[in-house]
Amino acid sequence: MPEADTTKKAKQYHENTPQETPGFFLKGAGQLDWGMKNRLSRIFNPETGKTVMLAIDHGYFQGPTTGLERIDLNIVPLMPYADAIMLTRGILRTVVPSTLNKPIVMRSSGGPSILKELSNEHLTVDIEDAIRMNVAAITLQVFVGGEYESRSIRNMTRLVDMGLRYGIPTLAVTAVGKEMVRDAKYFRLACRMCAELGAQMVKTYYVPEGFETITASCPVPIVMAGGKKLPELEALTMAYNAIQGGASGVDMGRNIFQSDAPRAMITAVRKVVHENMKPKDALDLFYALKNKKDL
Repeated sequence: MPEADTTKKAKQYHENTPQETPGFFLKGAGQLDWGMKNRLSRIFNPETGKTVMLAIDHGYFQGPTTGLERIDLNIVPLMPYADAIMLTRGILRTVVPSTLNKPIVMRSSGGPSILKELSNEHLTVDIEDAIRMNVAAITLQVFVGGEYESRSIRNMTRLVDMGLRYGIPTLAVTAVGKEMVRDAKYFRLACRMCAELGAQMVKTYYVPEGFETITASCPVPIVMAGGKKLPELEALTMAYNAIQGGASGVDMGRNIFQSDAPRAMITAVRKVVHENMKPKDALDLFYALKNKKDL
């Protein structure tokens, strides 16, 4: 049996030495096919190398989440402000106008509800259907350390293989069980496993201690998950710190659509991600926009 990494020698992540990206602007993507690079260029802004994704796929396991009760009324008006939209095929086909010119990151896993063991997921979308919907990427949960860890890893590698056939990148989302510690050590493990097994990008949570070691040790772009609803300044600060710590963007849901002024919030987040605006300045912008009746 292979031994766990128990060496006492300090690990060297070289956080201050960016990974070179020959042939393309995005980390780890220089040797990908043209079609995959083109899709990644739609998700990530080539000028900044960053993305602001709007996550609205919560209903696939927890039903009508607060703020997502009526996606047609509450969320569709927000979509033009995002760089990419993460959602399910059911919502895409039933609610989202086909005139929307934004890249779609398609949720492709599911099965259990919040009433059951969430790691017991399966693939739920055929690659042919993803192609029919003209998606820019496919995505799923990976439950490293979960009860059904191996199944979720297998789901991911199957999805990666299907995506490679047609030039569609895979976003692996590092899910964290209730009993697991959210720290840099865990996320280094989960993110690196996803990248080693073929995911072209990884979505993970921000941690205040050691986040830069997570991004440095992962050879593909990391997108920060927004997580639970926070006060606006805390959410903007988290986004800012993640970008400064090496993240290639954010994928926020509740911190945008559960805000009192969602359009103002996503605009402020964009300033933080694409222009390195400081959190307090972004908060001032949020309040200024919030006071306008149309935002």
